[in-house]
Amino acid sequence: MPATTKTNFQLVINGILKENPIFRLALSMCPAVGISTTMMNGLMLGIAVLFVQVFSSCTISLVKDYIHPRIRIPTYTLVIATWVTVIDLTLAALAPVAYKQMGIFIKLIVAFAIITMRLEVFACKNTLWPSFWDGVGMGGGFLFGMLTLGFVRELLGAGQLFGYDVLGFRPLLFFALPVAGFFCVGFLMAAFNYIEIVYNKRKKAVNR
Repeated sequence: MPATTKTNFQLVINGILKENPIFRLALSMCPAVGISTTMMNGLMLGIAVLFVQVFSSCTISLVKDYIHPRIRIPTYTLVIATWVTVIDLTLAALAPVAYKQMGIFIKLIVAFAIITMRLEVFACKNTLWPSFWDGVGMGGGFLFGMLTLGFVRELLGAGQLFGYDVLGFRPLLFFALPVAGFFCVGFLMAAFNYIEIVYNKRKKAVNR
């Protein structure tokens, strides 16, 4: 595998697993708890964040040399707001039912800490192509987290997946409630940490 391809792959894996925005960095927890009641909601918001993250990262990487350090955060916000407006209007036109269910959370993407953080930490210091893959990784990590939460909560709370009845009954209605989001995030965070610990132990054992 060429070095560049390997590096791009590592950026994607880093965002999805090692620095997952929800399960590892604990960022953008409000939508993770409030919207992840179904897989469809998680998918729609995850796609929206992926779109905004990728295009915002690419935009900042292209204009970083023209941004004065004192106004970099307002500039990030303006760029994010522009792409949020694009995806907001697109979803309203193409998926009005799902858009209505997500309500204000699409507009709140402007304030998502994960997007601003990646622009500051990565995009403003790297060229277009690495910034693109970093955006794919971090946005994909958020999408993965939302789908995982939606899977657990919709299956256990409603016995359904993507609105289709798969169990024929509701195992635990509690998981459909907003407060269940905190418990699901906590358990999945613990699972991610456990997997990392086991992986590091096995890696050390192999290297000995």
